[in-house]
Amino acid sequence: MQEKPKITISRTRPGVSVAQNFAFTADMLPSGGALTEFRRRAFETFSRLPMPAPTDEAWRRTDLRALPAADFRLPAPETYRDLAPVPDELLKPLTAKQHGGQIVLLPGGARLDLDPALAQQGVIFTDLQTAEREYPELLNRLAGQIVRPEEGKFAALASAFSQNGVLLYVPQNVTVEQPLHSILWGPGTSLGHISHLIVWLEAGASVTYVHEAASPDETGNAMHAGLVEIHVGEDAQLHFVELQSWGRHVWNFSHERARVERGGSLDWIFGAVGSRLTKNFSELDLVGEGASGRMSGFYFADGNQHLDHDTQQNHLAPHTTSDLLFKGALKGKSRSVWQGMIYVAPGAQKTDGYQANRNLVLSDQARADSIPGLEICADDVRCTHGATVSKIEQEPLFYLLSRGIPPKDAERLIVEGFFDPIMQRIPFEGVRERFQRAIYIKTVEE
Repeated sequence: MQEKPKITISRTRPGVSVAQNFAFTADMLPSGGALTEFRRRAFETFSRLPMPAPTDEAWRRTDLRALPAADFRLPAPETYRDLAPVPDELLKPLTAKQHGGQIVLLPGGARLDLDPALAQQGVIFTDLQTAEREYPELLNRLAGQIVRPEEGKFAALASAFSQNGVLLYVPQNVTVEQPLHSILWGPGTSLGHISHLIVWLEAGASVTYVHEAASPDETGNAMHAGLVEIHVGEDAQLHFVELQSWGRHVWNFSHERARVERGGSLDWIFGAVGSRLTKNFSELDLVGEGASGRMSGFYFADGNQHLDHDTQQNHLAPHTTSDLLFKGALKGKSRSVWQGMIYVAPGAQKTDGYQANRNLVLSDQARADSIPGLEICADDVRCTHGATVSKIEQEPLFYLLSRGIPPKDAERLIVEGFFDPIMQRIPFEGVRERFQRAIYIKTVEE
């Protein structure tokens, strides 16, 4: 297996104005748990790394100079008791009549529930603080194996200060029939919500996991910094669904990576409709022969929202397959950035990689940047990519108007049709309905 060359982190150049630094200090680190030493090392990295600057290639199109970093504080225990509760709508099952397990992550606390039959099979599905107490050896073995703190300021921040998170561990050859569900609920202003998700499937395991991050719209600023680490063992299968519906006051940053071993498969689905600003790094590492991964995403921005998704499909072994399709719509003065790369390592012959990004711009002041890329170091591969940015075509719009459909409804139908290829990739009716409802709300808002 060939390792992908490591990316050197750019340093801030003299004279470049960047966002103020965070006020988080070493005495704020969660202590006394299994991750104490891991957090200490991550904090050293966090203290050493500069804030991202516009001169850094990965951040060239996402400006953080307005980020009030020094104003954010970590939630105290049970802070959630004085904040808006989780809406009942978010607690409903998305992929079946009931969950196999559900975790609700709150500012300063968590609630969890797991089917006892799954626990008897050795499945671990719990919040991070419980995992530190009850599964310290496992947690120490897994944390930081997929995403390293050295990968950036926000990766180090989340590694050091994560108060909330999920550990999902599925033993060898165990199939979880009922889907698992977690919600990161982040109300409140001036709060820094820090999360860390670890999903580990041993060989032959199978599970469907849906994770949602959300908050109400509030006045002021809040922040989320998160990590997602995924391991799909040999011949294992994971369906992983993420929906981001943060309030419009939230600055959202995440580093996510999935590692898929020989014969394993991952179906990774993203939906993003919230936040003031999002910078998301999502990376798929196909490290075993015959590994496959599909990444399907949609985003819908309006107002002054800024959504930046940076994706990587890394083929590090022969006979691997990846398929990425991201579609986005933009209204108002919003902006989207998608940067994608397919990397094929030397020796990763018979690779089949595909990526596409399609954007629908619904106003004159919205903007979509779409930047696909290929880096191929093998000579027997099939890799293709494509990107489009367009406005609504006049012919289908005229057709709908000529049938007596009002202009707003006609536009909504076209937008729904634009996103339909993504919806068809989602095999879960409840997830499709949640995504379609989010799209409907965006299209009818002024």
